[in-house]
Amino acid sequence: MLEDITDSIIDWADGFGLLGLAIVSSTEAAFQPAPPDLLVLPMVLGADSSMEILAIVLVATISSVIGAIGGYGIGAYAGRPLLERFANENTVNRLENLTIRYGSAGIFVAAVSPIPYKALAWAAGAGRMDLRLFIIAGLFGRGLRFGLAGLVLGIWGDEFLSLIQDPMAWLIGSAACLALFIPLAKWWSELSESVDASNNSV
Repeated sequence: MLEDITDSIIDWADGFGLLGLAIVSSTEAAFQPAPPDLLVLPMVLGADSSMEILAIVLVATISSVIGAIGGYGIGAYAGRPLLERFANENTVNRLENLTIRYGSAGIFVAAVSPIPYKALAWAAGAGRMDLRLFIIAGLFGRGLRFGLAGLVLGIWGDEFLSLIQDPMAWLIGSAACLALFIPLAKWWSELSESVDASNNSV
């Protein structure tokens, strides 16, 4: 069902160009599930100039951060019960601990990584994180995420498309992802453990 919703959102937004990208980027950072990357990547590959790629990156970045401010407001208003409605207790603890222990660096990680940006925006709002730091970290994180996509695909788009059809490239890529996943999974697990330990010590 979630995949159907995502596909419907992307299909709808695809016909509106940069406006559709802005709508998807902002709403994804606040409440909806469709990641803007599904629009950014094909738009960059189809761009005719570096200025068009720059426009795509800027629209995705700025719109996403504006949406995240809305997500922050939702979290500030609804608090922890909102997080508990959409995630289990361990995940909520991890999100809260990410903002408490790492502050703006945690927001940066969420903005760059697959961690749901909206969920951390909710947690940051619920924890009343400094809004200015939240915005700055989001701009850097989202700018890096979409900027790298624009840079790599804008310069080496054709080569990249050829590369992903090579089985050896898939093998090397899978090994690299696994090497990154293991320490990240351990770190993500320890986020929950540290919260549990602090709760037990009280």
